[in-house]
Amino acid sequence: MKTFLKSLYLKKLFFTAFFSIAVLFVVSYFFENLLSVSKLLLTILLVALIFDILLLYRNKLGIQGYRSLPEKLSNGDENVIEILVTNRYRFTNTIRIIDEIPIQFQHRNFAINSKLKPSEQKTFTYNLRPTLRGEYHFGNLNIFTSSPIGLIERKQQFSTAAMVPSYPSFLQLKKYDFIAFTNRLKLYGLKKIRRIGNTLEFEQIKDYVSGDDIRNINWKATAKRNHLMVNQYQDEKSQPIYSVVDTGRVMKMPFNELSLLDYAINATLVISNIAIKKQDKAGMFTFSRKVENMVAAQRRKSQMNLILETLYNVDTDFSESDFARLYVDIKRNITHRSLLLLYTNFETLDGLHRQLPYLQAIAKTHLLVVIFFENTELESLLDKPAVSTKQIFEKTIAEKFVYEKKMIVNELNKHGIHCILTAPEDLTINTINKYLEIKARGLL
Repeated sequence: MKTFLKSLYLKKLFFTAFFSIAVLFVVSYFFENLLSVSKLLLTILLVALIFDILLLYRNKLGIQGYRSLPEKLSNGDENVIEILVTNRYRFTNTIRIIDEIPIQFQHRNFAINSKLKPSEQKTFTYNLRPTLRGEYHFGNLNIFTSSPIGLIERKQQFSTAAMVPSYPSFLQLKKYDFIAFTNRLKLYGLKKIRRIGNTLEFEQIKDYVSGDDIRNINWKATAKRNHLMVNQYQDEKSQPIYSVVDTGRVMKMPFNELSLLDYAINATLVISNIAIKKQDKAGMFTFSRKVENMVAAQRRKSQMNLILETLYNVDTDFSESDFARLYVDIKRNITHRSLLLLYTNFETLDGLHRQLPYLQAIAKTHLLVVIFFENTELESLLDKPAVSTKQIFEKTIAEKFVYEKKMIVNELNKHGIHCILTAPEDLTINTINKYLEIKARGLL
């Protein structure tokens, strides 16, 4: 009985009808003829209620529900959640689905309303966009069923509690993995870059044939074999590509509910995958007060899974990043010339000048690309017309900060350091463009 009462819910229609009959009883004190009508209506309501209960509870199975969850959620992307519902009743009923979504999403009014025909099976979907990496706990699946009478609802609860981890954006990884190797890159914002130089490594010595470049003739081998021999070269591959992610306080700033650190982590995952597919070695590490989470650049099959698992646990420590320590650790641990994609953020020119000597020192032995972010909220503020003194003041300050970002770009270029100034949402695509440009121009 206790279980029965917990699962039974009176609907608004019942309360409306009961209240109307109660009013009719009150009026019957003044008009005695209405008393019999009131009693008849009350009897009809109670009979309908009993009949409604019998309709919903005589079938023990009633409604069957199942929630289908992915193995992991993709951070910053829309993830599809499916709910499969089967109607075991012999009549068309109305259902209301309330899923116990993880508390991180703060969806307090979630509900799916629909109708199911007899023995019909239907799949309902909804999207969740996580903005934090970590564990997401789903609760039970609750389905409320009502018959065509519509006086009550029967609640059925399905124990589908589960934990799903949220990983860096592997959906972006799959997307760019496909488009980076198609001929329609411009449709996705990727630039088609003409190859204007070659970085070559020796492959073999072979006999000269018509059409070979005479500049590659190996005269020593020619003298020994008594006929022309040429050196054969191939495009240099397996170059080390490191993503260096700043985990200091400057990377905690959120844009579109996602922190700069998470944007950098998602871009790291994508560029590492593309580098491996381009026959390069991909690696990564993070730094703040010291270098951590070091994954050496490799081109093995398990490399992407290792990088993904490493990025899953990366978080900011809210401290001031130590670029001097970064330079020392890079010099000690990375002995071969590598491409370093440094994800950080500079808000002022003074902030850059404090770290510029260390960036210059790193750029002497490695190809360094400094990637930092536009403040898109300031950009949107500049697009609005100023109509008051306060707004004029705010717009002037915003223009100063935007101009200072451009000055930072000029300062880095003046010292021969490659850089990318990008909106957080365009980080991945701009990083891929820069990597493809470096490969095409043979800068590494």
